[in-house]
Amino acid sequence: MTPRVLYKRLALAEVVTWTLLILGMIGKYGFGQDWATSVGGGIHGFVFLCYVVATLAVWTDKRWSAGTGILGLVSAVIPYATVPFERSVERRGLLEGPWRLGPGGERPGGPADRVLSFALRSPVVALLVTLIVVAIVFSLLVTAGPPTEWFS
Repeated sequence: MTPRVLYKRLALAEVVTWTLLILGMIGKYGFGQDWATSVGGGIHGFVFLCYVVATLAVWTDKRWSAGTGILGLVSAVIPYATVPFERSVERRGLLEGPWRLGPGGERPGGPADRVLSFALRSPVVALLVTLIVVAIVFSLLVTAGPPTEWFS
């Protein structure tokens, strides 16, 4: 899977899960269906974390500027912003080509390059580790409750 395909799919998944979250909020606050935000919010939270991981991976591999990478991360927080961001970086050619640090690619330079290179050369291990880390973070966030209650 190329960086372009991965990023395009996760940007779209973010849009879909934002819709689920918003529908869940309508269900909860408009119709008293408290479960609706748990379902939509849970799915959205998991996809959000996956999008963040993908953004960090593509940012590292494609050597995006700090501004572009941060904007990519911020786009996940703004409803429906991931697709316009993804289209913007694609138009600018920032998703072109295979993984730079993948098998047969460049030798990794710094620590971020080494981690990504290992992940791309050992995808099964990387996928398992990533899913475990995302699941742990997700579980901690679910335990913490809704973001509106974190600091109250």
